[in-house]
Amino acid sequence: MHEAYEVVNVLDKLPRQIESIACHNESLFIGTKEGHLIVYLVRKTSKDAAKFDTTVDRTNKSFSKKPVVQLEVIPEYHILISLSDGVVSVHDLSVFALITVVEKTRGAVLFALDLQKETSGNGEVQYNLRMCVAVRKRIQIFQWKNRGFHQLQPDLMIPDVPKSTAWCGNSLCVGFKREYYLIKVESGSLKELFSTGKQMDPTIARLSNDHLALTRDESTIFIDSNGSPTQKVALSWTAIPLAMVYQAPYIIAVLPTCIEVRSIEPRILIQSSEILKPKLICCGSQQQIYVASSTSIWRLSGIPVTTQIKQLLAKKEFELSLHLASMMNETDDEKQRRINDIRTLYAFNLFCQFRFDESLKIFAELGTDPSQVIGLYPDLLPKDFRDRLEYPDRPPELTGSELERAQLSLIEYLTQKRKDVLKDSNKEFVPTSIVEGNTVLKSRRQLSQIIDTTLLKCYIQTNDALVAPLLRLKDNCCHVEEAEKILRQHSKFAELVILYEKKELHKKALDLLMVHSRNSNSFLSGREATIQYLQRLGVRHLDLIFEYAKWVIGENKDDGLTIFTEDMEEVKSLPRDEVFSYLERTNRDLVIPYVEHVINEWDETASEFHSILPIEYMKQIKELYAQYLKTLPLGERPAKAGQEPGELGKLRHKLFDFLQRSFHYDPKRLLAHFPSDGMFEERALLLGKLGQHKEALAIYVYILRDHKMAEDYCKITYIPDDPNNKKVMMIINTFISSSVPILVCAS
Repeated sequence: MHEAYEVVNVLDKLPRQIESIACHNESLFIGTKEGHLIVYLVRKTSKDAAKFDTTVDRTNKSFSKKPVVQLEVIPEYHILISLSDGVVSVHDLSVFALITVVEKTRGAVLFALDLQKETSGNGEVQYNLRMCVAVRKRIQIFQWKNRGFHQLQPDLMIPDVPKSTAWCGNSLCVGFKREYYLIKVESGSLKELFSTGKQMDPTIARLSNDHLALTRDESTIFIDSNGSPTQKVALSWTAIPLAMVYQAPYIIAVLPTCIEVRSIEPRILIQSSEILKPKLICCGSQQQIYVASSTSIWRLSGIPVTTQIKQLLAKKEFELSLHLASMMNETDDEKQRRINDIRTLYAFNLFCQFRFDESLKIFAELGTDPSQVIGLYPDLLPKDFRDRLEYPDRPPELTGSELERAQLSLIEYLTQKRKDVLKDSNKEFVPTSIVEGNTVLKSRRQLSQIIDTTLLKCYIQTNDALVAPLLRLKDNCCHVEEAEKILRQHSKFAELVILYEKKELHKKALDLLMVHSRNSNSFLSGREATIQYLQRLGVRHLDLIFEYAKWVIGENKDDGLTIFTEDMEEVKSLPRDEVFSYLERTNRDLVIPYVEHVINEWDETASEFHSILPIEYMKQIKELYAQYLKTLPLGERPAKAGQEPGELGKLRHKLFDFLQRSFHYDPKRLLAHFPSDGMFEERALLLGKLGQHKEALAIYVYILRDHKMAEDYCKITYIPDDPNNKKVMMIINTFISSSVPILVCAS
């Protein structure tokens, strides 16, 4: 508990019995059993201490002939409303002259007021005062107008005589002996709420225009204007309240031997002060509170809010501290600063209670520097950085399941913070500090680096499947050295490769892949990871591709070739002439497969490659052909081109087929590389491509002696629409001069 009010006795042992009280400014109004009205002036004598000077201002012994059972002051209309002798009367507040007696209220047992402030469009303030009066089993509704109360509607019938009542929006809550009811003023419909319990005098306190507090035995239940509970759990007292008032954020109840002060949210006992037989309580427009017994009156003098907040913070009652801070009479900036300071302490305290989600949610709302939040955890920040941070108290030691739970909350917090830091990059980022004096990181780059590195560490501890996706993010900002250290500690080498790749530390990645390729127990064992990495590098890193492709080719040339032939844009865009030269230097066996791939699969049309491929074919054919000739029996003619056995036949067939279908090579260049004493079929084809038809036919007729090939050649090369028909004449002349029959070349 703490002291919210100082209880000061301002009147003691009055010679008259007190029946009702009301207050306004320095005036305290007392209605007595004898029908007297006594007005006291209660003035504070000390600026700081709760000391008061109480003097009689006026006494009206003829105010009424019967006990004054209810008093209400309405300063806005400068009137005093009273209930005495079963009728409601209205007096002038200054001289207590009688203004009106509301005759229709005779037989009244109680009344309740509703004063509403209304502001017009031009800023003019107006008030609307309504009054309900319980007259036996009827409710009367009045409105104050032209210095009198005028009944607004017919009486509302109720099932019993009310013990208490209060306005709630456009409804009335009425407490009978056994139950509470809610009555809609316009329709008169009744809604039963709940029983009053064992007490016979139900008590109602108004919290706001449309919220009430209703007692049931030692509990108080809070409802709205529909009669629905607004709190899940009732507020408890140590005894049945006799009367209650609400002064935010406290509800104050008069109990048989004391007064109790409690807060609604959180539900805690704030203060308990013993008073001899209290029975009445009232609260004035200036927040003054008086409690009365039959002969004495006490004033509850509020402890300064700043003092209360200090007391509450010392007791770690942060929620109530925030309620009080929101009521401070300060500038908006000062108030917000105070609230933020309290919320920061509250968030830290929640963390110390292992309520991590709630704590980090508040830190997020406050815009607290994420590095200082991370510092609450063990081993997440560099030691020298962490040692410079100050906290309101020593952060808790987190281990085991509590540490894991805390890390999961941190992951959720940092994931959102990561988005906040990355978006609106042009907007100034000004985080707050947990303790004044701590260094606050304002650099988005630094914050992003700390956030991503911390996420990496948390993922490794809680869900390592998320490590790789984090590292693959385009905007990943992990600190390389720190991330490298933690990944190596946990043998996360595949993830380390991802880190290196995203940070463009390709040589480090490729060295790591090469080392682990020879480790059969490693996830990176074998050549495939290196091949895929090299395929992704692209033309900017051609030298690295050539450097690290060498060991792959050395182990398996076919696998090595895929580095340069995979159907990926990065691979296709590599300079093909340089790749060709590299393969020619590294392993000539890959030259033909590479050139075949770029021509056949990638539709390469460059004359250079279309000329290189047949030359490379020819180089291999020459070696194989020489070996083939040695295997022939004496006098046996070699097989036709492409019909030789084994690899030689396949190569010559591929060469001949390529020379026939390609239009992009340079025939003249190729002829220079072909032998003059062999490979006549290919030579004839090239001569034909050059238009040297006579020489081509001469090879078919005189050297190969293959008249069928000659005839086919004529059919292919004859052009019917040639006006000069020189080709036909040339072909005919060739055949005339030969020893074979002349064939008709034209159709």
